[in-house]
Amino acid sequence: MARGIEGNEMGTAKRKTSTPSTQKSGTKQQGIASFFQKRTPSSVTPAKRPSDASETATASKPPRSSADITPAASSVVGDASSPQTAPVRSQQSSVDDQTNKENETPGILYSSPSRKVKKQVNYAESDGEEDEDEVFKPLSGNRRAAKRRRISVKDDSDDEFGFDAATQDAMESNDDMDDFVVADDLSGDEKPTKSKKRASASSSRKASVKPPSPPQEESEEIPTTSTAQQWKYDPDAPPPTEPRQAPKQSKKTGMNGQKQKAHMTEPEKRHTWLAHPIDADRNPPDHPDYDPRTLFIPASSFQGLSPFEKQYWEIKQKFMDTIVFFKKGKFYELYENDATIGHQLFDLKLTDRVNMRMVGVPESSLDMWANQFVAKGFKIARVDQMETALGKDMRERDEKLKKKEEKVIRRELASVLTGGTLVDGGMLQDDMATYCAAIKETEVDGRPAFGIAFVDTATAQFHLAEFVDDADMTRFETFVAQTRPGELLLEKGCVSSKVVRMLKNNTPPTTIWNYLKSDKEFLTAEKTRMKIDGEGYFDKAVEDSEDTWPAVLREAKEKELVFSALGALVSYLSLLKIERDLITCGNFSWYDPIRKASTLVLDGQSLINLEIFANTFDGSTDGTLFTMLNRCITPFGKRMLRQWVCHPLADPVKINQRLDAVDALNANDVLMDRFTASLSKLPDLERLISRIHAARCKPQDFVRVLEGFELIEYTMSILGSLGKGEGVVGQLIEAMPDLSAALHPWKDAFDRERAREDGLFIPQPGVEEEFDESQECIDNIEKSLNKLLKQAREDLGSSAIKFTDNGKEIYQLEVPIKVRGTIPKSWKQMSATKACKRWYSPELESLVRDLKEAQESHGQVIKAMGRRMFERFDKDYKTWLKATKIVAQLDCLISLAKASTALGSPSCRPELIEDDNARSVLEFDTLRHPCIETTTNFIPNDITLGGSDPSITLLTGANAAGKSTILRMTCIAVILAQVGCYVPCVSARMTPVDRIMSRLGAQDNIFAGQSTFMVELAETKKILAEATPRSLVILDELGRGTSSYDGVAVAQAVLHHIATHIGALGYFATHYHSLATEFQAHPEIAPKRMAVQVEHDIRDVTFLYKLEAGVAEGSYGMHCAAMCGIPDKVIARAEEAAQSWEHTGRIRESVEKARESTWMPLGLLSDLSQMMKGGGVVEEEEEDGKGVSERSLEVMRRAIAAL
Repeated sequence: MARGIEGNEMGTAKRKTSTPSTQKSGTKQQGIASFFQKRTPSSVTPAKRPSDASETATASKPPRSSADITPAASSVVGDASSPQTAPVRSQQSSVDDQTNKENETPGILYSSPSRKVKKQVNYAESDGEEDEDEVFKPLSGNRRAAKRRRISVKDDSDDEFGFDAATQDAMESNDDMDDFVVADDLSGDEKPTKSKKRASASSSRKASVKPPSPPQEESEEIPTTSTAQQWKYDPDAPPPTEPRQAPKQSKKTGMNGQKQKAHMTEPEKRHTWLAHPIDADRNPPDHPDYDPRTLFIPASSFQGLSPFEKQYWEIKQKFMDTIVFFKKGKFYELYENDATIGHQLFDLKLTDRVNMRMVGVPESSLDMWANQFVAKGFKIARVDQMETALGKDMRERDEKLKKKEEKVIRRELASVLTGGTLVDGGMLQDDMATYCAAIKETEVDGRPAFGIAFVDTATAQFHLAEFVDDADMTRFETFVAQTRPGELLLEKGCVSSKVVRMLKNNTPPTTIWNYLKSDKEFLTAEKTRMKIDGEGYFDKAVEDSEDTWPAVLREAKEKELVFSALGALVSYLSLLKIERDLITCGNFSWYDPIRKASTLVLDGQSLINLEIFANTFDGSTDGTLFTMLNRCITPFGKRMLRQWVCHPLADPVKINQRLDAVDALNANDVLMDRFTASLSKLPDLERLISRIHAARCKPQDFVRVLEGFELIEYTMSILGSLGKGEGVVGQLIEAMPDLSAALHPWKDAFDRERAREDGLFIPQPGVEEEFDESQECIDNIEKSLNKLLKQAREDLGSSAIKFTDNGKEIYQLEVPIKVRGTIPKSWKQMSATKACKRWYSPELESLVRDLKEAQESHGQVIKAMGRRMFERFDKDYKTWLKATKIVAQLDCLISLAKASTALGSPSCRPELIEDDNARSVLEFDTLRHPCIETTTNFIPNDITLGGSDPSITLLTGANAAGKSTILRMTCIAVILAQVGCYVPCVSARMTPVDRIMSRLGAQDNIFAGQSTFMVELAETKKILAEATPRSLVILDELGRGTSSYDGVAVAQAVLHHIATHIGALGYFATHYHSLATEFQAHPEIAPKRMAVQVEHDIRDVTFLYKLEAGVAEGSYGMHCAAMCGIPDKVIARAEEAAQSWEHTGRIRESVEKARESTWMPLGLLSDLSQMMKGGGVVEEEEEDGKGVSERSLEVMRRAIAAL
């Protein structure tokens, strides 16, 4: 039997009778399918609907007259008093006859006057599709042939036709109306319907011989009332005695009267709550507390949605700022405005799902598409199906749920992905850490104070920091420059504009900003303590006990600022569904942006000015120091090396130990080669073990982790024989934990080949009892299936019979057409081709059902077994983490050794002076810039600062003569030496530097509202406040952002203070040549210049890039202007103006003239005046300027003596 377009049935005589099981499985909703049709006598052969024996017995009775059109009411369909149907002609068997079947409804009298011209009959295929969530169910025996015979009959009548009481009773007698399954894509205004019952073979055979219809006269009138192609089942229909209401036309109709597609209309036009959105607290968009992440949906509107729409909007209304990927079968779909974004940005095909516009992507390519959305700055939410279609059916059968809302497949929010919190290795863009940082700001005694908590979600490493900063927020700026967070969590309304500007200036444009509500989302310290303790992240068995917390957390719990920031971070990670996976790892550590005691401090401005991690040209890593040093082969080694470069060592003993390791590695090529060859393909173990801890690791990755640690164990055993000793390398090798004991249980725990190829954990027999029992159940069912196949071959006498899968319907018995055997009547035909037919027997159908359920249960067993495996592996988490840290340190040392070798010649090991009382000194002989690959033509220079020479070099020279290169080259050499690397020079001798402070370039800060000169003075203020005699200070053209009068005054005062009172090493590059005359006799200032060759007649300058003693004759600005193509006329006029009005030149002349008499530098006069006012000599000078230190007094004596 085939189903017609409008749900009408076409009876097909069959050779077999329907078995009770078949009828049960095929139970469907009964509906009226009788259509009036005008046709010739030869074509009017309505077939019977399956019914009971009494219905069949009435089939041969003659029809009543044509005048009696409306049948009498009857309470029982098909009883003796029911109107009788027209007779049908004889039919062949279902195997041979596939045409000329008609529709019939029992209990309805047909009056079918004919014309000589038939009405047009259209054959059309059904457009109904099975939803991927539909549970297994048998198909009709002649499904494929029947689909070709589905008939659509056109009728021009618009009249309504009421139906009789018998028909009404037939509709109301259906007891299984409430048992239907609501498909996910059922719209809210469509009523669920079920397929009609198949006609039984017995009734078809009993009606095989019928008399022809009575002849009709051509002049006979045709009834004008007809229900053909109009009637549909309506549960809300009025009783037969009431007039039937005309169907209401939908408001949203297209040109042809059909309902307009959802993707053709904007969501705001279909839903008023989208057109005028308010947040969950019912605040409109213009309200100061409006939260764009949430949406309020009125209860009345929500009830009008279909079950699937309700399921979607329950999740989406909490993530309105997020692209929600909704799992639907084997696809992830985006709906409504999310679909619009996907269509506009990536040209995804726009279509409909229920009453929503939709685009979809295959499940297999989710990572790729999610990556593209994340790269555009979007947040991604992934909603997964928590059960399969078969699992849903099993659950409903067990729970016996009747609510139709429960008939939708269960889906839950699995995770939310953002650019700063990615955890899956396949989505991470590079090996470097990406941080999500929560920042709490307040004031303590008028100074800014910060509590910061940030995490690298890929490795589950948390960092905590709390400090009171200076007015310029130096420590905070350094933190931002070092970490460059990918995502920020800020307290709404509690962050100063200065912090916001600083973050905008020092973070990438792709950084995601989140403003969290105070107390509710940005938790207080007290609420954070309650949440961490209440959630039981560290020991669920122990309540109200902080003894199980990591040591760092126990130390931080009393610090209000940092714990509040941690609360915001935990709250946000909870929203993303990843906080437990990360926190339970217990990786917490303190972070100090400026470690004054043990490391060389590189503040944020110095990291930028010296191009440590990003160049100033295009912001990339090309030409940076880190790129030159980074030769690590492991991802976790690269991340550790970055931290080494951020915090170079300041202890000469530790620096020398690291340099000893570099020498040992360069002297032992075999060890480096073995390490590199063995571990170059190592996966990112640090990230993967955090995924295993979270039980979110693929079997393929788990195998890679095991093989990676086995490789580390093998490599370290080899290195142990090569690198024994007391050095750093030997200590690291000896500190490696015993991996063999931890790895032994995993050697044969499961089939690694199957896990690698199929992504399945298949344990060895006897290891997992539950798995063995589940697998045995499946094996037994498959054995029964094979026996059934063997029996079918014997019964039908053909060995060509086999099992065939066709979509969801597996293990169909495929019987070739040529087989002569008789198909049992109890078999159901599932599908067919020209060469064969495929069948289900009752026994086979039951076995297939059992097999599917067993496989579903087996899948759950495998998932549970995988979690247990991850838990067993995670018990040794500290062992695995320690091993990765040791390998990372070895990788960094080998990287430094390779970088030292790659420097070329000359290069040397720096000599570190360990005497803390020794005078600061930097001496580099023929130093080159290591990041400029010009070893053949780069002109090296000698650097001498401190020691027996003056501490400060006053550097003058022409424009573009190489002054800035000298400054940067010196700083880079110091960083290289203190990281533990060789220096590109013939010899290097130095005292460790505690801080590098730089003031380079001329730039304003528009976002901070600072002019060029303002930026210069702010950076200079930091130098004057933080520099020490062990610091390296770089000042480039201070004072050029203002007038010559003010610029010279500022430059002179700053230079005097640094050289006389601070005593730091450094360079002061300037075009104010009068400074050289002013400080000509200062014992701590040495004038030097960049050598040039000048041809005045043609205004040409040849830069020699060589540092030499003396003061430059001038800046040769007019010569540089000529070289740049400025017209000669303009340059000539400029030279005249310069000779007449140059202020600094006249200052120089006046100073030289004053030196001929009793002249003393202004700085010395100021210092002497301060002493005479009662400041006296103090041990350490204070910021108020009162008093002079012993060191400053000694410098003053030498300066006066030099006069």
